[in-house]
Amino acid sequence: MLFATEQANKPFNVSLLSFGVIAAGGLACILGGYLSERLGVRQVARGALALSGVCCLLLPLLFFYAPPPLFIGFLFFWGMVVVMDSPLFSTLVAKNADPAVKGTALTIVNCIGFGLTIVSIQLLTGLLEVIGLVYVFPLLAIGPVLGVLAVRR
Repeated sequence: MLFATEQANKPFNVSLLSFGVIAAGGLACILGGYLSERLGVRQVARGALALSGVCCLLLPLLFFYAPPPLFIGFLFFWGMVVVMDSPLFSTLVAKNADPAVKGTALTIVNCIGFGLTIVSIQLLTGLLEVIGLVYVFPLLAIGPVLGVLAVRR
């Protein structure tokens, strides 16, 4: 049992919550598109990356000390910002790449993104066994920090 409500002492439906967090990410991609029309693609991508990094840093604190409803709300928020930047990077590439290599550029960017995701998940799993949750998730903030710096240029 991951969490239990204090009132009813019943476990949360983790499968349903996981689905909701993932679905929130899909909705965030739509929201990111609308925001990028008003604020600019680069600014929204940078903001989503920064918020994702902040979530990496806050996770241990909220995991141990936040009441379950707040922690679940945090997971929904993180589920949104962690994927919001991906279609925005594709948009930046599509807008800025030479038409002759646009398809190749989009393929490379998507492969790098998925590759980083796979490596991060594998690294996270291995490190969890060695150093524990409190130290692993803050390390993931390195990725969004590097992404924010890359988008600045």
